[in-house]
Amino acid sequence: MTKDKVLILGAGLSGLSSAWHLRQKGLACRVFEKEKTAGGLCRSKKVKDFIFDYDGHLLHFRNGYTLRLVKKLLKGNLVRHRRSAWINNAGILGPYPFQANLYVLPKQVASECLWGFIYAHRNRPPDPAQVNFLEWINLTFGKGIARHFMVPYNQKFWTVPLRQMVCSWSDKFIPQVGLADMVNGFFKSNAKRLGYNAVFWYPRRGGIGQLAQSLEKQVGEISTNCCVTKIDLKNKEVVIAGQGRHKFDILVTTLPLPELVKILTPLPDKILKCFRRLRWNSIFNLNLGIQGDCQKGRHWIYFPHPQISFFRVGFFHNFSATLVTKGKSALYAEVSYSRRKPLDRKNIVKRILRDLKSTGIIGAQNKILVQDSNDIKYGYPVYDRHYFQAIRAIKEFLASQNIIVCGRYGSWQYASMEDALLDGKSAAQQVIKLQRRQG
Repeated sequence: MTKDKVLILGAGLSGLSSAWHLRQKGLACRVFEKEKTAGGLCRSKKVKDFIFDYDGHLLHFRNGYTLRLVKKLLKGNLVRHRRSAWINNAGILGPYPFQANLYVLPKQVASECLWGFIYAHRNRPPDPAQVNFLEWINLTFGKGIARHFMVPYNQKFWTVPLRQMVCSWSDKFIPQVGLADMVNGFFKSNAKRLGYNAVFWYPRRGGIGQLAQSLEKQVGEISTNCCVTKIDLKNKEVVIAGQGRHKFDILVTTLPLPELVKILTPLPDKILKCFRRLRWNSIFNLNLGIQGDCQKGRHWIYFPHPQISFFRVGFFHNFSATLVTKGKSALYAEVSYSRRKPLDRKNIVKRILRDLKSTGIIGAQNKILVQDSNDIKYGYPVYDRHYFQAIRAIKEFLASQNIIVCGRYGSWQYASMEDALLDGKSAAQQVIKLQRRQG
């Protein structure tokens, strides 16, 4: 049996960030990763002449610290892009965000959206955060925008009834527009940069996995192929399949909470019930390498209506031309599913290919050269009415055991890559505080 003061479970972006920040302070830790390589979903893979990411991952920065950190890590291998995002709304292609670019719609639909927004704007209650997500959409954007985009897209994406969700997460990720922006976008394309992802950053070479690889090099040795089968809270031990027990003083975990609950013991019944209340959607990601040009200059396209299988398609070759060889393109299509809306695994690839052709994403000239898929079990945590109470109780209990949750799935939140890096930093700071208390 070995003993390490600090163990980190999971070498995804948040786990690597946590280890990196600890070692910047001269503090030792040991990192265990289930897969054979570090990076989690922040990985890239080469398939013949193409480099694919594990689904679409772009860097958006609200915080100067993370931008400086990523620039330092990637050493010049980073390019800033101005977003070129689009919406295919029943065959009508228009710029994103929908609510600021009504000019592309039939005038009757555009007028319905604009007047609905004006009515909602004038009659919005002082604190719309107290309503469910469906009500929030209608109160914020009006019934026209809700009907023609916001409701169908979010229903398709989340897969659960929107009235069952709370809305406190939405301000961070859904672009808010003023009346002037709405009116301008009614007549012409809105050049104003709206939303947190109006610009993004991406490696010049090698795909998004370059970020995790840069962190891993500076962190040092990571124990890979390590499957955690048990966390013994009483004895402060982690059991690794085939590798024995490892005692700890402080544990940082980035494991998805629905997986963590399977290996934590003992657990009080009330905490177990909180774990069981967690809900999520899953993402099936199909990557394609194709012959010829495809959607030149566009970064991604949203598809709100249920007749199309995917909710979004993105284009790797427009993030970086180095991900493909000359005369080729690469894209990814994302399909959301859950227990409530199961995935037809037998036919999903055929359906995606059919829909890519019917929507004009790929044409007869675009011969498919490579297919690669990733089934991401934990896509996005669902913010339902049980979410905050359950998460608060879980985190408080784990903190009482000197266990720090970290990252998108460890903290169980809708989070960006920047958030994962900052969450790793925060976890390291919590470790330092605990060590000081322990003397």
